[in-house]
Amino acid sequence: MITVIPAIDIIDGKCVRLTRGDYDRQTTYDASPAEMVRRYVDAGLGYIHAVDLSGARLGRPDALRSLEAMASVDGARIEWGGGLKSMADMRDAFNAGASVAVAGSVAVKAPDLFAEWLRTYGGARITLGADLREGRVSVSGWTRDEDITALQLAERFIPDGLSRLIVTDIACDGMLQGPSFSLYTSLIASLPEGMVVCASGGISGLADIERLDADGVPEVIVGKAIYEGRITLKELERYGK
Repeated sequence: MITVIPAIDIIDGKCVRLTRGDYDRQTTYDASPAEMVRRYVDAGLGYIHAVDLSGARLGRPDALRSLEAMASVDGARIEWGGGLKSMADMRDAFNAGASVAVAGSVAVKAPDLFAEWLRTYGGARITLGADLREGRVSVSGWTRDEDITALQLAERFIPDGLSRLIVTDIACDGMLQGPSFSLYTSLIASLPEGMVVCASGGISGLADIERLDADGVPEVIVGKAIYEGRITLKELERYGK
């Protein structure tokens, strides 16, 4: 069965959602990140994907205090990304309570460093995040597109121990119009058996999750659909990790 991972995006210590990665198209929600973590844990969704959007834009971690508060919630395991650019940043994230760290831009711009992270912490703690715009990887908080695909990027790091890949189609993100189903089935077919592909962006309701499950996608990140009431936490209880 597919695993649902709820998402929390953070700007200035607040829960937000962006539309297609546009910082000028931002919706801010009332609940604090730690409050959202408690809600998810209570629903059996203790593994949570969190992104420091301020850090992604600044190029350095900006929400470690939020991470500490989130990670202190009993039963929570936080997958953390945004602005991780150095070995010191990675250590700070883990020291603040991250269970898993996600990095994308650095894998493109400093591949030797990302490979070092994989060799140091292992594929179980370091995940590659590939955010795509028209099939190409976008970096630096989705402000610059590179001439490389998610498949090419993942294949580069398999020898270093990469075992998991989160792929976001920016065109779908925050749109509540469904994910890019064919993107994920194509990646799963192309990557080595055992590589975990996590879908992200565009989930509009439970039917999208069920279709991804039927397609053999092992994990999916869900954000705006929860905040906007398109999916209830009760409906997601059986999909927790």
